[in-house]
Amino acid sequence: MKRPRLLVSGAWLVHGAAWSLPVVTRIAGGRIDPPIRGWQAFVIASSAAWEGDSSWYGAVLAILSVITTLLFIVGSPWIVLRGTRSVLRASAWVAAAAFFLNAHWLLGTEGRASGLGVGYFFWWCSFIMLALALFDLAGPNDAAVAAHSQTAVIPR
Repeated sequence: MKRPRLLVSGAWLVHGAAWSLPVVTRIAGGRIDPPIRGWQAFVIASSAAWEGDSSWYGAVLAILSVITTLLFIVGSPWIVLRGTRSVLRASAWVAAAAFFLNAHWLLGTEGRASGLGVGYFFWWCSFIMLALALFDLAGPNDAAVAAHSQTAVIPR
């Protein structure tokens, strides 16, 4: 199996595993038993728009996390199987942006990392794995290839 396909498969596997692994193990410094699993965290984040328990920016970040997860699940299979080079490259940038956006959960509500389980890190890293795979599938940038080939024919 070639490297990009291996990375895509790994990203999907890691993302899928995150749905059943513990994502939140502590809230407000106290351990919770049982921990919140990935699918439960998705439901909780999805309800941020109508629950009103957090600030407006907390709700926006939660909804954006839900959207990035849905794009990963629904969009990435189609993009990998059917996407053109430009769609692959644009999707790679979106996945990379999702990785950075979803890092906001590291800060937690107290402004510091708290209570995140292995499921969060699996879910979070699956975005950068997908981005790397999509960049690899897209191949080199046409402008970079053209510039390189033009400099190769210029006499010195």
